[in-house]
Amino acid sequence: MSETKYMNPYLAGVLLGLLLLVTIYITGRGLGASGAIKSTVVAGVHAIAPGHAQSSEYYREYLEDHAGKPLKSWLVFEVAGVFIGAFLSGLAAGRLKLVTEKGPRVASRTRLMAAFAGGVLWGIGSQLGRGCTSGAALSGMAVQATGGILTMLAIFAGAYVFAYFFRKLWV
Repeated sequence: MSETKYMNPYLAGVLLGLLLLVTIYITGRGLGASGAIKSTVVAGVHAIAPGHAQSSEYYREYLEDHAGKPLKSWLVFEVAGVFIGAFLSGLAAGRLKLVTEKGPRVASRTRLMAAFAGGVLWGIGSQLGRGCTSGAALSGMAVQATGGILTMLAIFAGAYVFAYFFRKLWV
């Protein structure tokens, strides 16, 4: 069995830091993904039920902030670039396979349901926390914001606690 080769994590960390620095320099703000998801949801609601989008303060405010075109937000292009980059990386490394990564004692269906539930919780948490992991923690720490440092500490502490209970989904 051959070992899967990934990028050196230290090099990846340095490259991510440089990307974050360039993003802050060019856009005046850091990286984030939840804003792109919010833009997509708002655009979808506006396309399907424009009356509802205009009558809801939440949607209306977001539409006004983006001149009625939330899909033209730079965050949408950022996330699209992440998907394209991940696809090209997987293609170049020969890792483009449709498989469910899971532990030996867990069914694929259970792993997929857990991943879906985790994604839903991430989405809810990113809205309650006013940003996702990359926006709140990574970008916050890059500018040495106390909130970013506390967010990162909370993320790691929470991950260690939850990993104890959910480790059977991977091991």
